Amino acid sequence: MDREEVLSEFREAGALLEGHFILSSGLRSPYYFQCARVLMDARRAGRLCAALAAKIAAALGDGAIDLVVSPAMGGVVVGYEMGRQLGVPAIFTERVDGRFTLRRGFAIEPGQKVLMAEDVVTTGKSSRECIACIEEHGGTVVAGSCLVDRSCGKADIGVPLISLIEFDVPAYDPASLPPELAALPAIKPGSRDLKA
Repeated sequence: MDREEVLSEFREAGALLEGHFILSSGLRSPYYFQCARVLMDARRAGRLCAALAAKIAAALGDGAIDLVVSPAMGGVVVGYEMGRQLGVPAIFTERVDGRFTLRRGFAIEPGQKVLMAEDVVTTGKSSRECIACIEEHGGTVVAGSCLVDRSCGKADIGVPLISLIEFDVPAYDPASLPPELAALPAIKPGSRDLKA
């Protein structure tokens, strides 16, 4: 699946939004990937994650992953589908008192080889926090993955990041918005609340 095919899937799902968006990081952007919309169709999610799984298998080889772990909320569906595509179990972390933790009886075996799966990476903050949780529970993170890398390879998550596509979209500090973006009302479409 090439870049234009991936973007076509997002556009057809109404998942590539244009306007003035407040990202989970607090930065502002003229584009927003609403992955929940692209993943709500199981067939579309299967196509996208199969393409990503093929890239992961090519990069890491067979048997490189024992478990997929994703951060809630945005990573839950993509993490489940990545586990299905790779033929391994998938679990997720949740925020409790501002930190990712394992709940619901989920566990990671010491030394288990883990793929951290996200929907979108912008700054890599959630990915790094999820990876820290995995490591605290004894897992060895072999790589991170995401459908869309908005950082175009600039986000350092501490392990290799394998993305389906890179999408170079500017992200601005709220105090340094270009006039055309500042003229639009800001919308917070994501699931994570911003800290004041």
